[in-house]
Amino acid sequence: MKMHFCIPVSQQRTDALGGRYVLYSVYLDGFLFCKVRYSQLHRWNEQLRRVFGNCLPPFPPKYYLAMTASMADERRDQLEQYLQNVTVDSNMLRSDVFVGFLKLVQLVVSHKIGLCRELLGYFGLFLIQFYKDGQLSVIKKLADFELPYISLRSSEVENGKVGLRKWYLDPSLDSRLMDCRAAVDLIYMQAIQDIEKEWTKPTEVQRQKLEALQKEDNQTKFLELSQEVRHYGYVQLDPCTCDYPEPGCGAMLSVGNNEISCCITLPDNQTRDVIFQMNRVKCWQVTFLGTLLDTDGPQHTLNQNLELRLQYNEDSHWQWFVISTKQAFLLSSCLKKMISEKMVKQAAENPEMQIEVPEQGKSKTYHSQQSQMDHIHQDFRTLFISRLKGNAN
Repeated sequence: MKMHFCIPVSQQRTDALGGRYVLYSVYLDGFLFCKVRYSQLHRWNEQLRRVFGNCLPPFPPKYYLAMTASMADERRDQLEQYLQNVTVDSNMLRSDVFVGFLKLVQLVVSHKIGLCRELLGYFGLFLIQFYKDGQLSVIKKLADFELPYISLRSSEVENGKVGLRKWYLDPSLDSRLMDCRAAVDLIYMQAIQDIEKEWTKPTEVQRQKLEALQKEDNQTKFLELSQEVRHYGYVQLDPCTCDYPEPGCGAMLSVGNNEISCCITLPDNQTRDVIFQMNRVKCWQVTFLGTLLDTDGPQHTLNQNLELRLQYNEDSHWQWFVISTKQAFLLSSCLKKMISEKMVKQAAENPEMQIEVPEQGKSKTYHSQQSQMDHIHQDFRTLFISRLKGNAN
């Protein structure tokens, strides 16, 4: 799964001996992931190169003379491009060098809660913001190689916590977890929480039945009935805006079960329910329009201004729809997850279907009986405005 890396700023620092070095702020999906020196990335590249050899993209060369501001800026761009190119290769993302440490942490956590090792992939760690009124917001899914504590501290999210949630959007996949008690406990607790937060929307009859099953502590029957409830297992986003059916409309998005469910508020305060089916989505792109804040302080921060542009087939015509939301990267991850789940399901139903894994630098092509599988998402990086580039020197 491609990830969005950027290095918008670099800072000159002085070490204990009076020498100077450059510290690079690496952002992952719009949030500060870490601050690293060139030497740290260089050692990491050498470790990867011992495993993957010439498959690695070129790493920025060393400078043996003092760097000018323009040279430092050029290296920052080169390091950013290196990170983006490395994450294109799924084999590298799965390598022990890349994710070994965090995988070890995850295995320790899963052992303590009793989660079966083979079911780890059905769950993920998420950065979640909690509000005083009891509501919560899923900010982002943490990548496999992220250190949760560091990402939480670096995010600067007020009342932020790292939470464990299931990471699949096809409700039928619940059946694969029923033999593991710890897994059932996790999805049962999440189902109850989603109802309390009104992310899942049962009818009054369904609510009464679910409350009775909850009192009986009948988790299996509770989850079976939950699959019939509207938006069960969906990820709900914070209120945002969109340009459909006209610019400036408010929207509440819930994503799951191969669709984007939107409750759109029109300028006259009328509401309309709109469903975007994934089999009619051709592609999408995330545009990151960041502006630099607090440039004079010790901590550089980014003011996030994100949008997701979705190309959709409506009435036999391809149209672009724009969704402006700070959770654009989370939305993109959900769309990719739904497509991958559908591909796996179709491959299981049709063993003759071929799924070609793309080589670096080549476009992705999926062979399937449905044309939707021929389309892939596009996750583009939009360059920051010129003053951001200037502040990064």
